[in-house]
Amino acid sequence: MANVRALSHAVQDWSAQDAALLALGQELKACGYRFTTVTPLTHRRVVARDPERGAATLEDVFGWSRLFGRTGLPDRIIALLEDAGELDTAEGLLRSKVRFSTLDRQLFVHSAYPTDQNDAVFFGPDTYRFARVIKHALKDAPALPRRVIDIGCGSGAGGLFAASLLPSDSREIVLADINPRALRYSRVNAALNEIVGVHTIESDLFAHVEGHADLIVSNPPYLVDPQRRAYRHGGGTLGTELSLRIVEQSLARLAPHGRLILYTGTPVVAGTDTFGAALSEALAGRGLSFTYEEIDPDVFGEELDHGPYRQAERIAAVALVLDAPR
Repeated sequence: MANVRALSHAVQDWSAQDAALLALGQELKACGYRFTTVTPLTHRRVVARDPERGAATLEDVFGWSRLFGRTGLPDRIIALLEDAGELDTAEGLLRSKVRFSTLDRQLFVHSAYPTDQNDAVFFGPDTYRFARVIKHALKDAPALPRRVIDIGCGSGAGGLFAASLLPSDSREIVLADINPRALRYSRVNAALNEIVGVHTIESDLFAHVEGHADLIVSNPPYLVDPQRRAYRHGGGTLGTELSLRIVEQSLARLAPHGRLILYTGTPVVAGTDTFGAALSEALAGRGLSFTYEEIDPDVFGEELDHGPYRQAERIAAVALVLDAPR
């Protein structure tokens, strides 16, 4: 009950649009809505099977991003979409600008398919892998985290999922991102999942984040994106620059007994894990305890046909778990 009161107080100062988006998510929860978000290529294939099909279910509208008519959804849900500023028109029909995805017992709002906009907020298979890494890494954490920072938070899934695994008393969750839309969705997702003690900060990595953390989590973009979309572009010649910056800056922000959990991707070129090699060089001689593991050997294989990845054999998903000195 205390958490409900805290959340009610927190949303009192929200804009009408944000309040409507939260109410929409709550409506979907009440309806038992569930949806697992797939890769963009799988999404495209599924929708292409029946391109003329209109939306018939909540999953069609808020999962598969299908067009629908005004009679296709309950009036209240359409009104909430409109009040939230997330209703679009196309070909004389309607379309939701947002999707909702389930992760364990949580529900997250994020951008609709396709995520072409520069400020799109992504959620997909990487998010699920990231959550599994967090769950595994928290089982043997050196200390119970009281302050958690999620860098490049996107939908807030990493920080909010971590919060769901931790005691709620005296817990602070900081969600930081350079993208204002990501912070908006993160605030809604925190309230939707009844996570209190959440602060959202517009920041380029740690630039506007103060203090230290017992736990830092991050799932940064790790591809080279010609459009330089915030959720996708990792910087550098092979997309690993941002991930390396996060590691280097996190070292100064971890409290004693603190832990960094980083999930990212790395191109493998001529048998060499390029991010792993750069990471080893950056951490050499520092006496830090860490594990580095390949989570999935082959992700975003379609990128191998383009630009800087033409020389890569594969792109692998990897996880770094690093502990601050005790």
